[in-house]
Amino acid sequence: MGVKKKKEMQVTALTICHQDLETLRFLADVEGKNLASLLLYCVQLTDGVSQIHYVKQIVPLLEKADKNGACDPIIRSCLDILAGIYLSLSVKNPLKKVLASSLNGLPEFFLTEAIQSFTSRLQEELNTTDLYSYRKVIDNISSCMENFDLGRAGVNNLLKNVLHFLQKSLIEISEENRKFAGNRIVQTQLMNDLLVGTRVSVMLVQKIQDIQRIHLKTSSSPTWQSMCGLLSIFTKFLSDDDLLQTIQSTSGLAVILFIKAMFHPPEKIPDLISSLLLRSVDCTSIPDWFLNCCRSLCCTDVSQSTLLFLCQGTLTMLDWQNGSMDLSGEALLLNIVHILFTLSSQIKESTLELFLSRILASWTNSAIHVLKSSSPSLKNSLNGKSSVVGRLLEYVYTHWEHPLDALRHQTKIIFRNILQMHQLTKEKSNSEVSGLAADHFICDLTEGLLRLEWHVKGKYTCLGCLVDYIGIGHILALAKTIPSQILEVMGDQSLVPYASDLLETMFRSHKNHLKSQALDSTWIDEWHETWVSPLLFILCEGNLDQKSYVIDYYLPKLLNCSPESLSYMVKILQTSADAKTGSYNSRGALGALMACLRTARAHGHLQSATDTWRNLVSSARIKQGLIHQHCQVRIDTLGLLCESNRSTEIVSTEEMQWIQFFITYNLNSQSPGVRQQICSLLKKLFCRIQESSQVLYKQEQSRSKHEPENELTKQHPSVSLQQYKNFMSSICSHLFEALFPGSSYPTRFSALTILGSIAEVFPVTEGQVQAVYQLSHDIDVGRFQTLMECFTSTFEEVKILAFDLLMKLPKTVVQFQDSEKLQGLFQAALELSSSTKPYDCVTASYLLNFLIWQDVLPSSLFDSLKTQQTACEDGDKSAIVVERNTLMVIKCLLENLEEEVSQAENSLLQAAASFPLYGRVHCVTGALQRLSLNNLQLVSEWRPVIEKLLLMSYRLSAVVSPVIQSSSPEGLIPMDTDSESASRLQTILNEIQPRDTNDYFTQAKILKEHDSFDLEDLNVSVQNIGASAEVKGKERKTCDVTAQMVLVCCWRSMKEVALLLGTLCQLLPMQSVPESSNGLLTEEQVKEIGDYFKQHLLQSRHRGAFELAYTGFVKLTEILNRCPNVSLQKLPEQWLWNVLEEIKCSDPSSKLCATRRSAGIPFYIQICLFWTFHINGIIMCGLHVWFLLLSMFQNPSMLLHSFLLPQALLASEPKKGKMDLLKITMKELISLAGPTDDSQSTVPQVHALNILRALFRDTRLGENIIPYVADGAKAAILGFTSPVWAVRNSSTLLFSTLITRIFGVKRGKDELSKKNRMTGSEFFSRFPELYPFLLQQLEAVANTVDSDTGELNRHPSMFLLLLVLGRLYPSPMDGTYSALSMAPFIPFIMSGIFCSDSQRVALKCSLTRSSIRCGRSPDYRSREMAARALVPFVMVDEIPTTIRTLLAKLPNCTDQRFRQNHIHGTLLQVFHLLQAFTDSKYRLNTYFQQELADVAVCTRAKLWLAERQNPCLVTRAVYIDILFLLTRCLDKPTKGNQPAVECLGFWEDVRRIISGSELITGFTYTFTVPGLPQYLQSLTKLAITTAAVAAQAGEQAGNIPISFSQLLESSFPEVRLLTLEALLERFSTAALGLGEKGLPPLQRNMGETFLMLAVKENHPECFCKILKILHCMDPSEWLSHMQRCIHLTPKEFLIWTMDIASNERSEVQSVALRLASRVIAHHLQMCEETRDSVAPTLKQWVQLVVSSCGEHLPTESRLAAAEALTSTTPFLLTSPHPVLGLQDTLALWRCVLTLLQSEEQAVRDAATGTVVTAMSQENTCRSTEFAFCQVDASIALTLALAVLCDLLQQWDQLALGLPVLLGWLLGEDDDFVVHLENTHQVEDYLFEKAEINFWAETLIFVKYLHEHLLRLLSTSSRRPLSPESLRHLRRTASEQGHLLSQLFRELPPAAEFLKTVEFTRLRIQEERTLACLQLLAFLEGKEREDTPVLRASDSPAEANQFTLAKTETAH
Repeated sequence: MGVKKKKEMQVTALTICHQDLETLRFLADVEGKNLASLLLYCVQLTDGVSQIHYVKQIVPLLEKADKNGACDPIIRSCLDILAGIYLSLSVKNPLKKVLASSLNGLPEFFLTEAIQSFTSRLQEELNTTDLYSYRKVIDNISSCMENFDLGRAGVNNLLKNVLHFLQKSLIEISEENRKFAGNRIVQTQLMNDLLVGTRVSVMLVQKIQDIQRIHLKTSSSPTWQSMCGLLSIFTKFLSDDDLLQTIQSTSGLAVILFIKAMFHPPEKIPDLISSLLLRSVDCTSIPDWFLNCCRSLCCTDVSQSTLLFLCQGTLTMLDWQNGSMDLSGEALLLNIVHILFTLSSQIKESTLELFLSRILASWTNSAIHVLKSSSPSLKNSLNGKSSVVGRLLEYVYTHWEHPLDALRHQTKIIFRNILQMHQLTKEKSNSEVSGLAADHFICDLTEGLLRLEWHVKGKYTCLGCLVDYIGIGHILALAKTIPSQILEVMGDQSLVPYASDLLETMFRSHKNHLKSQALDSTWIDEWHETWVSPLLFILCEGNLDQKSYVIDYYLPKLLNCSPESLSYMVKILQTSADAKTGSYNSRGALGALMACLRTARAHGHLQSATDTWRNLVSSARIKQGLIHQHCQVRIDTLGLLCESNRSTEIVSTEEMQWIQFFITYNLNSQSPGVRQQICSLLKKLFCRIQESSQVLYKQEQSRSKHEPENELTKQHPSVSLQQYKNFMSSICSHLFEALFPGSSYPTRFSALTILGSIAEVFPVTEGQVQAVYQLSHDIDVGRFQTLMECFTSTFEEVKILAFDLLMKLPKTVVQFQDSEKLQGLFQAALELSSSTKPYDCVTASYLLNFLIWQDVLPSSLFDSLKTQQTACEDGDKSAIVVERNTLMVIKCLLENLEEEVSQAENSLLQAAASFPLYGRVHCVTGALQRLSLNNLQLVSEWRPVIEKLLLMSYRLSAVVSPVIQSSSPEGLIPMDTDSESASRLQTILNEIQPRDTNDYFTQAKILKEHDSFDLEDLNVSVQNIGASAEVKGKERKTCDVTAQMVLVCCWRSMKEVALLLGTLCQLLPMQSVPESSNGLLTEEQVKEIGDYFKQHLLQSRHRGAFELAYTGFVKLTEILNRCPNVSLQKLPEQWLWNVLEEIKCSDPSSKLCATRRSAGIPFYIQICLFWTFHINGIIMCGLHVWFLLLSMFQNPSMLLHSFLLPQALLASEPKKGKMDLLKITMKELISLAGPTDDSQSTVPQVHALNILRALFRDTRLGENIIPYVADGAKAAILGFTSPVWAVRNSSTLLFSTLITRIFGVKRGKDELSKKNRMTGSEFFSRFPELYPFLLQQLEAVANTVDSDTGELNRHPSMFLLLLVLGRLYPSPMDGTYSALSMAPFIPFIMSGIFCSDSQRVALKCSLTRSSIRCGRSPDYRSREMAARALVPFVMVDEIPTTIRTLLAKLPNCTDQRFRQNHIHGTLLQVFHLLQAFTDSKYRLNTYFQQELADVAVCTRAKLWLAERQNPCLVTRAVYIDILFLLTRCLDKPTKGNQPAVECLGFWEDVRRIISGSELITGFTYTFTVPGLPQYLQSLTKLAITTAAVAAQAGEQAGNIPISFSQLLESSFPEVRLLTLEALLERFSTAALGLGEKGLPPLQRNMGETFLMLAVKENHPECFCKILKILHCMDPSEWLSHMQRCIHLTPKEFLIWTMDIASNERSEVQSVALRLASRVIAHHLQMCEETRDSVAPTLKQWVQLVVSSCGEHLPTESRLAAAEALTSTTPFLLTSPHPVLGLQDTLALWRCVLTLLQSEEQAVRDAATGTVVTAMSQENTCRSTEFAFCQVDASIALTLALAVLCDLLQQWDQLALGLPVLLGWLLGEDDDFVVHLENTHQVEDYLFEKAEINFWAETLIFVKYLHEHLLRLLSTSSRRPLSPESLRHLRRTASEQGHLLSQLFRELPPAAEFLKTVEFTRLRIQEERTLACLQLLAFLEGKEREDTPVLRASDSPAEANQFTLAKTETAH
């Protein structure tokens, strides 16, 4: 929010040569008033900005001179010097433009002299012969031509010389570029020079008018010769594919421009260019000069890019406007578009595709200009129904989903221009008379677009263009609900920008339309109904993502269009806020209200905060929003307070109070996104405070006594400033308090992030700047230590935040004073760096870095280097001190590491158990990363350290590499404690490592109990068996050595070595020459590092190891890419070729890792290839921006300048160096990946497939990899046919990657979602090579999947082919212009379907020759996939006809021979087609019902397939599924409303099928019959639907073929389970009140049935569903029948239910607990007798609830407990007259508090519901201010305690309840003594992370309980406890306090770092004890005001103080 500081302009000062300087000194006058004096003073300045001021004074000074001054030699000399100055300045220097601008105003009588001076100086420039000075001259020519009159005149005078110079320079630079092939740095500059030279040549011809008369001159003139020479050069450039495409593109412009300038007569230019483009040049009819210059364009074949750029030049450089084109020009226009269409089907390179799209858009612009005055024939050729427009639309539809944004943008321009072209081609008379209705092109286009699915991005842009063209009225008439439809798709992030832009276009158009036609203001109501009402519905009822995107994208645009709509929205939402309060998963109306207000305020639609609160929303609503249960409501409310469109708006007192209230309860958010939003919003608030405070300071300084008060705050500025100070201080105090012992990670993260923002927004000020607040003033010793203790967090983010915050504080805030403590801290860091727990070394790294940067290292570390300490100069003392400290720490770490590596070389297992090596290396890397290694002072000291560091890294790597490079499974080491397992291990080792040469793994090892051992012990025999594997470290501590410890030690060490080497490569300067003193890394060392990475990437088998080596290798190649040394530059390319050759040779002695995924080899190839694309990503980004900018220009001259705008980006790297390498590599890999008959080539094929997979996954290659997708897909599909498993496995992985690369990352659960599909035309236009390949492969598959004998003959590629084809679908927008039709694929997928007319012709041959199809395969899975793949190929409106055709082909019951496989395949196709049709958008219209009725009639003809006449249960099941689908969608018979006759007959048939089915007659089958379970499920679903429809229609039970009761009596559990699930859904809906009419009568009286089922059901899932149904039903409906049905009393039934809840598994247990709780609640609210009958069982229920609340239990159990508590809250927890005893009641309340502190969000939300219910009772609603509000769990905890304390007073049970609550406070439930014993006994395990809590915070509970008890005791009128009780409690607390003091003394120094777990646990218990003692003192009347509770400044023991605070805090 803060105002950005204006960047200071950097201007290089101008200078002149010594001779000109002496001339100025000679000519300057004594007074210093002439021009020479002014220039002399100007050039002597060293500041370029100051020189600009004096340059601007030149012309005013000359204007004072008279006309005779033109002859003044002083002025002539000064003008000559000015010309020299201008030409000496660089083109980017602002002084050059300022000087040109000034000289443009030169008096007329000085112009002649000035032009002569510039001409003379420019001639000197043109005479230069230095090739590397040409660029400067070219830039000067360009500058002279751009808005500089003198320069343009000079160039005009020297035109011949300028043209000759340009010709000479381009030739020489081109030759030099060829000489330096391979040197990318030099070639980059040379190609950039070529680009600029070409650009200047084009500019010259455009701007110099004399060029137009060149053709009148003789061909022997120098100017003509230079023009011909330049034309030849540009022709050559145009055809040179080794140059940058931007050079080729600009050359295309130049060629056409030069032809236009030189060719005569101009009328023949279009014909000449047409012949060039069409390759039909008649060489006898063209001038010789043209043939000589453009021979390559006339007589040879040209490349696609050459043709493309010629088209671009033609469209850009010829004049298409103002009717200047005749018929030949119109013919040229049509020829160009046909050429572009041809190129579109051929070009696949992404950059050329971008060019093509831009050129095609440019063509449409030119066509619009020509059509304004064109001939009728051209209008006929370009009208809406013409083939050209059809092809243009085809291009739009094919490319509107293209991955490149710039290309998609061009499709929008093309579509918009097509509409304009159509408008221009219409006859005016017809268009005026008939209007839009008669415009069939527009109507068809609109309807076609509306028929498209909303996942198509192009639909939005095209509809937006249509709205601009025809208005919104026609579209709303066709689709009235289109606003709601678009809002529905706004839950998909990828579609949100398109949808919001379309909505904005629509509602703005609609508003303008209504406003223009309305006579009064009532039009706004219709507008609100259309656009605002759907928005409010989404805000209240939509899903989370949908709401968020609507608020972020749609709402701001709507408010900007209609700010007055805000009051309408607020009014609607205010009225429903109380009813729709929301919940944890719903924002409700309150959330919608806050979102609207937040958006309105952020965009300036609310005048001020005060008006907001007073007029729109109450203070109570704000507080409710700040603690609402839904996180986004809290965020929106906070945003309402923090965000403002004015950064200097004063923060009101109310806002500050609400912010404090918010921070109290919202730091502990588990959602990272919520935490980030909170921190971001608060930072915006702090920026507002900072900037508004500066305004207040200014007001305070300038304010007089008579001036009015501050308008907003109505108070003196000093008062507001003091409020700011108090507010910020309070916020910081709360944040530091939040860092208490045991605080959760979210709390610490939030608090530290906010504190960091405060330190950043309120920095330490210097000088006169006034600061309203400084964090350093509030830092004391306690808070400093709190920040230091944050280093002990197991989360590195917390360490980073704490370290950064400490670095932002001044060093003077806290000073170290005790050297002994300092030494202890340093030793603790060293000890942590060798800890066996990985996260300890991270703590050590931050501790060491802190000591380094604070310059508080112990003095003993510097004893050996006193000279270096004294040598520091004061000027650069801080930097050199940090450098010296870093050097000393690294030396210390290296010494320790060297000793440990030596020991590890003897015994790796001992090292892994006692001193893993990676921690030291991690600390070294951390120290180096924070030091600026490019500006080192102690270079001589660093060199030996770096050399030693490299050698130590190699030694360490050599120690651990045997484990990493072994073929053994991860975690396996050669050791075991059992002889049998050891022998098995030996066998495994022999099998899995055939190529390993490492002796370390030659034999399995059984460890004995030795104090230590080395590698020689590995030769021990298998018979030596020991009891355990133990080693003793340095401290003689016995540790178990496990396989995990060895593996972690090794791979983490390898990881740290790789990161260290990568860091050294990235940060250390390299020596330019071997003897150089300015670098630390030598060339030899760089090569050694490269060899190291190569070895480990190619040989490591552990994924973690080679992935991290990859990271380091990337850093190395980045350095090599920037290295000026050519030999180092070429290293990656050499490495790449070497590895490819090694892969190709397949040498058995090769050490390449031949695993199934090739281990690190793909990573290695990626790096070697990616180094050439490092800058290419920037180039592509630049291209995208450039093409977007180009769309804004129509003028060719402007187009030229914009076309070359990003030249620096595009010339970054030569094309040959990056593209050819990729092409060659991909060609090699694809050839290796192809199928082969040679068994020796299997390994290379596997490697090639795996490498291809890695390259296709690499997003950095972008669109450059797309041209190889087709070949990759071929290799994957063919590889799947290999007999070798490894090849098939790699092919499958490659295929999966290609599917993702082609169709995008999966964005939904549906595998075939249209979000991850594309139209067939789009797919085959992008990959045309796949069209014949897939067709051929599918035909081969179709010819092998079935046989006459019915044998299973499955083709390996069938699944892959069907997976690809299943993701393609025909679009309604596809035209008939594409040869890549989808129709030929259909007959291979199905056994013959109905086709449209356009498809039938294409299908004729295929249908006759294809009798065996995939849909008839004997394989079940194949038939199913074929059916799914068929669906996308059939248009939605053709589905009913296709289904009828398929049904007609099914056999009749009288047929003798038929195959069930064929029937099953056909039925599956019918089923999936019908499913797709029923899910389509036609569901509610009459067309849909009529089509379904026709399908239902066809199904009746083949009804025998669903009856017993069909012996196959599988096909019967599918046919019944089809009937079930129809029953869901057909009009159902309801009471008083019978359906159509056809449907009525259908329902009768369905009932007949059920009546004759086995559900009625019984089953004779067993489960061994194929398809029986599937048939049972299908039949049951159909029966359930029939029974439900009959019940809903009110039919009698006798008319129903089968009732629910009969289904529930089935002996098959599948039948019962499906029936119970259906009934449960209905009862749940009725219980929630969501049903429209409640339950039908037949279902309402089933209580007895469920009771009897519950007693006898033995199937667990069915039993669980029965209990759930009983829970949903009203107990009064079935409890009264209990004794009669199951012979149980209510008490016995309750006991039975609780017994189930106690003994069964978790799901049944949870349901039983819920049911028991509901029964208890029912009894308690009934009469007193009933209540008394269940009272004895309540204690058992309480125990059951208590036992269900443990954190170790499943989530479902705790959710059931929370629900049980909620349902019984009014009767047991908050009843004015408690039913339970106090102990049981408090036990239930303790359960609530426990659940509120659960780690599970769902459990906390459920427990919050209990608290909300408790607060909303009549006797408790006044206990808090948030009764009836949905609150978050964080505040629910304190609200629950408030309600409980209030209830204790109401019950008059304070005396009995207080000891219990004090016990909670003291933690008696936690058994502190047992915890302590366990702490001493527990052993350290590798992966144990101690007690990491993510949400629950013990001390927060203690704080809230302490506060409420203190308040309760303060308001109590009498002493609640007896003296005896007080003494007992005090004695217990005192004993615990003494124990804590003793334990603190036993801790070692720096225990907070070395014994973090024990230290934190003691601190927490100390706080609990202190809180309890304070309350006891208060009860005794001896309150201790100084007793600390929950303060971050508390220190547990004086021994742990290592800092000394200032005695006074600064203010």
